[in-house]
Amino acid sequence: MGSFFLLLVIFHPIQWIAYQTIGEKAQRRVVEILNFFLVGTLLYIFSKISFTFLERPPLDRRIIFIANHQSMHDIPALIWFLRKYKPVFVSKISLGKGIPSISYNLQKSGAALIDRKDGKQAIKEIVRMAAQVIENNQSTLIFPEGTRATTEQLLPFMTGGVAALVKKIPNAWIVPIAISGNATMNPKGLFPLKSGQNLSWTVLPGFSSDQLNATDICQKVASQINNYRQLLHQK
Repeated sequence: MGSFFLLLVIFHPIQWIAYQTIGEKAQRRVVEILNFFLVGTLLYIFSKISFTFLERPPLDRRIIFIANHQSMHDIPALIWFLRKYKPVFVSKISLGKGIPSISYNLQKSGAALIDRKDGKQAIKEIVRMAAQVIENNQSTLIFPEGTRATTEQLLPFMTGGVAALVKKIPNAWIVPIAISGNATMNPKGLFPLKSGQNLSWTVLPGFSSDQLNATDICQKVASQINNYRQLLHQK
């Protein structure tokens, strides 16, 4: 997957120029185009890619996307296909430095770069990001498993980040996303990749966070993802 890394290197200076000369909107558009091509690299290994909206999230609501997490390859499709919603990610702090294109985008997009070993730092970052997405009319996306799953089995959802988001973004629209196939495509990490895998991202029907706590939200999202993936694997 040399093309994957080559794209990151090529688009890094393009991002920088766009941000420095035009601004954040231009830089975000460059990132969207980069991720369109990154999704395309999966076709080189004969992957079958499906991104489906079972229900289109409203554009006039504050949205918190909650997805399961299997791979770094989860993210390009999320950035490209959800581009209308301008999602800002909750990400681990180690990704904020040293990776062409990816680190720069995380810094300039205002992503919450969290240290999972430092709960106070993580919550502070998420609260900061929540204020930003409200001000800029963006959405946010969090992987509450906290790390990637190496199988199709969901890991336990951690509620701390979700709790911070729903507290600072009241009456948000919660949108679950079920991701399947990436765990089997690269079970050992980012690379090597197995060819011919069926990769799917499915945006499930959303619901209001009103009168629900973080535990209720995580349980409901996990149940929706599990139920949908069971149906998917029965086909």
